[in-house]
Amino acid sequence: MANSPKQDNLIGESNAFLSILDHVSQVAPLDKPVLIIGERGTGKELIAKRLHFLSSRWEQPYITLNCAALNENLLESELFGHESGAFTGAAKRHEGRFERAHKGSLFLDELANTSGLIQEKLLRVIEYGEFERVGGSRSVRTDVRLICATNEDLPALAERGEFRADLLDRLAFDVITLPPLRERVEDILLLAEHFAINMARQLHMSMFPGFTSKAQQTLLSYPWPGNVRELKNVVERSVYRHNNDALPVHQIILDPFDSPWRPEQRVKTQDRVSPTSPLSVPVAAPESPEVPATNGKTALPLDFKETVQGFEVDLLKQALEESQFNQKRTAEMLGLSYHQLRGILKKYDLL
Repeated sequence: MANSPKQDNLIGESNAFLSILDHVSQVAPLDKPVLIIGERGTGKELIAKRLHFLSSRWEQPYITLNCAALNENLLESELFGHESGAFTGAAKRHEGRFERAHKGSLFLDELANTSGLIQEKLLRVIEYGEFERVGGSRSVRTDVRLICATNEDLPALAERGEFRADLLDRLAFDVITLPPLRERVEDILLLAEHFAINMARQLHMSMFPGFTSKAQQTLLSYPWPGNVRELKNVVERSVYRHNNDALPVHQIILDPFDSPWRPEQRVKTQDRVSPTSPLSVPVAAPESPEVPATNGKTALPLDFKETVQGFEVDLLKQALEESQFNQKRTAEMLGLSYHQLRGILKKYDLL
C-alpha cells in the first residue's frame, strides 16, 4: 500500500487556494492527464501528489521525475527503460518510470525542458498506452495516469514550435494553474505559523512564542517571488536565529546574504581574465565625497572615518526624503541594489 502524502504546505483558507483544492478534487477521480502550471515554489509537486491520492489509483505506485535534471539520453532511459547492451554501460535490462508506475501515476516536473524526441514518445504512450525500451524492438504496454507540471507558458512555446502542439492538446485535458503566494495574502501568516511551530520543535523549544506585529507586517508586505518555498525558508531561518521561546520573533530575515560586507561584484585574478575580456577593462573609481575645504583644498587634519561616515549619512537621509522613504526608489537613486541599501541603512542605524 502506498504511503499517505505529506501535505505540510497545502495549508490555506483564501478563496484562491480553496478553489484550487476544489478543482483538484473534481479532476482527481478521472483517468485523464492533468497539467499543473505555476511559478516556482507554489506547490506543484504537492498538488500532483494530492491528485494521485484522491484517485482510484491511490494504493498503486506514485512515481516522480524532474525532466530538467537529466540530459536527453538519460531522460529517455529513465522514462522508458533500456535493454541490455543498448549502450555502453547498459549491462542489464532497466525498467523505466513508465513501467514502474504501471497501474499508478507518473508525475513529470519541468516538462518544458524535454526534447522533441521525448515529446514524441510521450505522445505515443498517451495515445496508445505503449512504448519501446531504448535499444529494444518490442512494445511494452503500460497503464499510467500522467500528471505533468511546468512554470513556463506551454501554449506560447507551442506557437513558436518549441513544444509539440499535439502533445500539449493531449496533456491539457485539464489545466490547474496555481496562484502565487502574493495572491494568497490571507494564507501567509497561517503558513508562517505552521512552519515556525515545526522549526521550534526541531530546535527543542518549549513553544513557539509567535511573531511581533512588525514581523507580521514584514511577512505580509513582502512580494514572495519564491512563493511558499521561500516563505518556509525565511520563517525557519528567522525562528532559528531568534531561538527564544520567551519572546516573540521580531526580526524576519528575508535575505541571508544581506550584509554591509557583502561583495558587490565578482572578482577574478588577472591571470584568469583574457586581455580582451570585458572584465579586464578598468572601472572608474567613484568620485570622492565633498568635505570641508580651505582655498580649494580639504582642511587637514581631520578624522577621515568620521568625515566620510557623516557624508554618507547626510546623503542617505537626503535620498530617503526625496524618495518619500521608499527604500527601493532610494536604492535606485543611489545606484545601489535594494539589499546593498538595506545593509548600509543598518550599518548607520537608519532603519
